Amino acid sequence: MASKLTPTLFSWLILPTLLLIFLYSLSLPLYPPPSTSPKTKIPILPSSCNLFKGKWVTDPNRKLIYDESCPFHRNAWNCLRNQRENMGRINSWKWVPDECDLNRVDPVAFLGSMRNKNIGFIGDSLNENFLVSFLCILRVADSSAKKWKRKGAWRGAYFPKFNATVGYHRAVLLAKYEWQPKQPDDSNQDGLKGRYRVDVDIPADDWAHVGAFYNVLVFNTGHWWGFDKFPKETPLVFYKAGQPIQPPLEMFDGLKVVLENMIAYIKKELPEKTLKFWRLQSPRHFHGGEWNQNGSCTVDEPLDELQLDLWFDPRYNGVNKEARRLNHLIEEVLKGTNIRILDLTHLSEFRADAHPAIWLGKKDAVAVWGQDCMHWCLPGVPDTWVDILAQLITPYILETG
Repeated sequence: MASKLTPTLFSWLILPTLLLIFLYSLSLPLYPPPSTSPKTKIPILPSSCNLFKGKWVTDPNRKLIYDESCPFHRNAWNCLRNQRENMGRINSWKWVPDECDLNRVDPVAFLGSMRNKNIGFIGDSLNENFLVSFLCILRVADSSAKKWKRKGAWRGAYFPKFNATVGYHRAVLLAKYEWQPKQPDDSNQDGLKGRYRVDVDIPADDWAHVGAFYNVLVFNTGHWWGFDKFPKETPLVFYKAGQPIQPPLEMFDGLKVVLENMIAYIKKELPEKTLKFWRLQSPRHFHGGEWNQNGSCTVDEPLDELQLDLWFDPRYNGVNKEARRLNHLIEEVLKGTNIRILDLTHLSEFRADAHPAIWLGKKDAVAVWGQDCMHWCLPGVPDTWVDILAQLITPYILETG
């Protein structure tokens, strides 16, 4: 009797148990819960945050991130080694945006976010100035960093601990240009020595084929678009599709056509996922004349905001007016593109005190080249550019992987 009841009793017990398990399973989420392991928090800038508008304030506790021993220095910008006066004062200023915080870049954290990724700078020597600051800052996180000159780069560095590369490709006009000596049929043009042919629709070889290598690119041009670089004896002549553009373009109009064509090339040839910036002009601070007319910048303090228009507004026709004029053109051409504007002009306009000036590291440099009131001392203002760029890059890189 007992042996017959046992299976029956077992069946009545197992069926309710299975029913309870089934009902409990219905209350569970369809997918497993996310991992509770800690993740890197992505810093999101508030929508009201404009890192480019603010003021410079002194911070007596502000310390240098790198010094004159950085192996990536360019001699003329190494103002500590060249014993430029007031370097302590120059580097005591910090940029404070009006409505948000600007953090100093953490080299270890930044390179950690850039692991297995690459950053490229393309343009003239002011982008090289920017690059040198970047390299010296990042080397703090990886002292084994090696000089790097591949893929057509003018210079750069590879950071082996993070498998990351930061490179600079020198392309002062962005478009391809080459020297053409004076021809026999030029005999009626007095003083002409030859021309520089600019192919407005062909990027310079230095960067034309490197787009896929970089995850972030920073472009600039502008400082070579002047008659001090290309006087009437050696002018720019613009070509498109292999033929001279007719009627011939003046320099400023030529710049506009080059910008339009280079931006079209970037849109067509560079990966959509590449984060692209266009750095606006770095202002010069020549006082009393151009670089070859005894212009100087041996001042001790930043300019006041009320002085800026007098120095830089094209309406006053000063020697430093070209930055704002060029910026207006660049911003117009960039409208409607996915290239982000890196507007470092305004914050840099204040810093008349922070150029190499007469401290160039060579005995006869000033006699030959004049004071350098265009490039920046390092350490110096470009370190703040790096802080801003890093703060803009990091959320994008962490979000996209």
